[in-house]
Amino acid sequence: MGDKDIVTKNYMQDSALFADAFNFLLYDGEQRIKPEQLKPVDTTAIVLPYGENGQAVPIQKYRDILKMVTVMQDDKAAYLLLGIENQSQIHYAMPVRNMLYDVMQYASQVESAAKSHRRDGAKPETGAEFLSGFYRTDKLLPVITLTLYFSAEPWTAPTDLYGMLSGNADILRFVDNYHLHLIAPAQIPDTEFGKFHTELRIALQFMKKSLDKNQLRQLVQEDKAYRHVSRKTADMLNIVTGSDLPYEEGKETIDMCAAIEEMRFDAKAEGMAEGMEKGILGAIEICRDLGLDNHDILVRITHKFPITQDEAQQYLNMALSHA
Repeated sequence: MGDKDIVTKNYMQDSALFADAFNFLLYDGEQRIKPEQLKPVDTTAIVLPYGENGQAVPIQKYRDILKMVTVMQDDKAAYLLLGIENQSQIHYAMPVRNMLYDVMQYASQVESAAKSHRRDGAKPETGAEFLSGFYRTDKLLPVITLTLYFSAEPWTAPTDLYGMLSGNADILRFVDNYHLHLIAPAQIPDTEFGKFHTELRIALQFMKKSLDKNQLRQLVQEDKAYRHVSRKTADMLNIVTGSDLPYEEGKETIDMCAAIEEMRFDAKAEGMAEGMEKGILGAIEICRDLGLDNHDILVRITHKFPITQDEAQQYLNMALSHA
């Protein structure tokens, strides 16, 4: 697992950020899912499909993050299993990948129900219940998987199973589609970011604008929230966007506006330094073409440029080594 995948997985383990993402997806930003309602669930899923000669072949998959939540709807409790898959790169088979995770989770629930009946000594009412181990009154918890795309680039891969299939409409109508639930910063309208209520808004907006330096600078200047960004969010953005923003070690909050301005100042200074170096080396070359000796060259470039005698000697040595 690459650095980006590790840091985004760790970032979204935070229950407040996790809840914020699903409130955006499921409830248009309304704060229905509370962080304290979320309970971590084992992300390991195992199913036993049959191979040759009817032999079971165990398959094990690991989700990024899986949590259970109880949400009140119409005075009734709705129990959900919510999973997040973090992507820092396009995955062209994401609908199948997420569908497999969901199916394996449902299969795990069926197996858990059967084990529970055996453990409790519950007697099946029918032969069908005995054969399946899943009783008529048993119910499964809905599983919803969200793909969170940590990139400034648009998501150009399929967003449902149909987008991966060949065949005409007459055939596809007999195939159940599977839709990808996706949050991609580049495809969120600017007016929709206000539906996030944690630093996930800051992170996603920053990612969306990160490809345009002018837009990014305007964003962090105008939005005061970027003056006090948690170290966790700042570190994640530095790795995911490759911004390499400078800020002091040990600080719990980061002024990202100041960090961007410092980076611009350093880049400008570096550019000026490179320009001066080219000017000095060019002047030395002209002096040598005029037949001046090394002493006269040193006198002339220390007079023309704001450098010391020792620095002038270093530039002269550099020019002579490339002559």
